[in-house]
Amino acid sequence: MDNGASSYRRFREKGDNEGLAEIIKDYKDGMIFYLNSFVNNVHTAEELAINTFVLLGTKKPKDNGKGSFKTWLYTIARNQALDYLRKQKRQKANEVSLDDIKDIIKDENSLEISYIRKEEKIALHKAMRKLKPEYKEVLWLIYFEDLSCKEVASVLKKSVHNIETLVYRARNSLKSELTKEGFTYENL
Repeated sequence: MDNGASSYRRFREKGDNEGLAEIIKDYKDGMIFYLNSFVNNVHTAEELAINTFVLLGTKKPKDNGKGSFKTWLYTIARNQALDYLRKQKRQKANEVSLDDIKDIIKDENSLEISYIRKEEKIALHKAMRKLKPEYKEVLWLIYFEDLSCKEVASVLKKSVHNIETLVYRARNSLKSELTKEGFTYENL
């Protein structure tokens, strides 16, 4: 499996719109959750995912083939999120009303329930929210997106050793959070 590279090649080189549709179908949900770990807002994460796919569809950037297609795609999505956060920081984001917060939380919970069906995974997801952003990001890429340490290193622009150390610390932090909640996750 080439993680979407052949679909993107078909779209980019032959104009086959089905290739782009396949990429969107395969990566949309996971990308939204990944981006949500940055922006903590499902609606914004959806917009950033759409922006990522629009960028693929309009500018048709070239994948240099150094890593997997998924790594390359998530790097683009991550850059979209970082750009968004920089803009928000400069603009001192508008205040959100209490009603909007309730709607956002309600929508986020609905999306989580549909995507993560078992109680154990929900507990794991909630515990991950309490982690440092860098821990949350590295664990998400490793466990939920099935990227290797080498691929994560490429996405985060860090050394493989640095990622391995970060994963070790993140796992220990996650275990600690899960223990506080009275839950143990055997696969960690």
